Amino acid sequence: MTPAPQPLPDPAPVRAEPACTEPVRAESACTADVCITCSDVAVEVTIVRLLGDGMAVVATESGPEEVSVALVPAGVGDVVLVHAGEAIAVMPR
Repeated sequence: MTPAPQPLPDPAPVRAEPACTEPVRAESACTADVCITCSDVAVEVTIVRLLGDGMAVVATESGPEEVSVALVPAGVGDVVLVHAGEAIAVMPR
C-alpha cells in the first residue's frame, strides 16, 4: 500500500514593494507622484530620441520620460509597451 501524500508546507508570505518608493522631485523628468512609465501598468509610448546605452526618450501623456529600450529592437518613431521603466515590446504598426 502506498503512503498518503503529505501536505505541502505553507509558502513564505510575499511582501509586495512599490516600484517607486519616494515622490518624484521637481528636478526629475517626471512631474507627477509616479512616473507614467514606472507605474504598475504597461503603457504604449512613442520613442522620440535614442540616447545610447540602451536608453531612449519617449513621449507620454505627461511629457517626455527616459526609459530603457535595451530589451527590444526599437527606433525613433516606434511605439513600445513600457512597464516599470523598461520597454518590453514593440507594438505592430
